[in-house]
Amino acid sequence: MITYLPQLDERQLARQIKHLLDEGLIPAIEYVREPDPRDHYWVMWKLPLFDARVIADVQSEVDACAAAHPDCYIKLLGYDRQRQTRAVSLVVHQP
Repeated sequence: MITYLPQLDERQLARQIKHLLDEGLIPAIEYVREPDPRDHYWVMWKLPLFDARVIADVQSEVDACAAAHPDCYIKLLGYDRQRQTRAVSLVVHQP
C-alpha cells in the first residue's frame, strides 16, 4: 500500500483520539496484512471500545494490536451512534 502521508506521531494520534471521544464517537480498531482498495473488510480487533472515555484507553488497545500484529496496517474507526455509520476512519500504524 502506497501512502503519501507520514505516520502519525504519538501526540498527533492522541489529538485524533481526543477529537473522536469529544465527538461522542465509539472507537474501534481494525487491521489487515495487505490492504486492497477493493476490499472494504478488515479484521476487527476485539469489540468496539464502548466504555472508552480517555485517550489512554484507546491508545493502549492500538498499541496492543500493533504488538500482536506488527506486520499489519491498523485503522482507527469512530462509529456514530445517531447515524449508525462510520464517521471517522484513519490508518494509525503501518508495517
